[in-house]
Amino acid sequence: MIKKPVHVILDNGHGKETAGKRSPVWTDGSQLFEYEFNRSIVDRVFKRLSALGIRVKRLVPELNDVSITDRISRINRIVFSMASQYQCVLVSVHGNAGGGTGFEVLTSVGQTKSDDLAEIFYQVAPEYLSGYKLRKDTSDGDSDKEDDHVSILPKSHCPAVLTENLFMDTPGDCRFMMSEAGREAIANMHVKALQLYILKNS
Repeated sequence: MIKKPVHVILDNGHGKETAGKRSPVWTDGSQLFEYEFNRSIVDRVFKRLSALGIRVKRLVPELNDVSITDRISRINRIVFSMASQYQCVLVSVHGNAGGGTGFEVLTSVGQTKSDDLAEIFYQVAPEYLSGYKLRKDTSDGDSDKEDDHVSILPKSHCPAVLTENLFMDTPGDCRFMMSEAGREAIANMHVKALQLYILKNS
């Protein structure tokens, strides 16, 4: 069976007006807004994948918040429109909060191709996030955290992962997230993981 080439869908979670999705105001007056961080990472990944000749689409070009229902509808319209020529994969980019630290990947419940992409992220992450914790749930034999309450994961008709790229309310994590070097590292990690997934699946 001949495999179809992979079409990447990039989702930057949350919008400019989404309440609460921001860091504290730090002592130097700086603050991270998740909508801006997510878009910064997605923009970088989009440009690099495009330059590599990989087919890629930005799901939410708007700055305003697009509801999860609308985002899922957009994803599945893309998947269905590409079905004859391409196999799609979704990566939803986020920053975490809640007082923790580190990087993690969420997928829907059960063993799917989403788990394959998540595992690749965990394999490449140490190269780009050296010194930061890799948050894992190995109870089912792999590293990703499975959660059907994040509805974009089980309701997308393609392999789908959600990356939580450090904690915006933890000072050390947030400084890295706000820095140019940090954003470059996080974006390059996504590019490398997607390249490896495409190499394996195309």
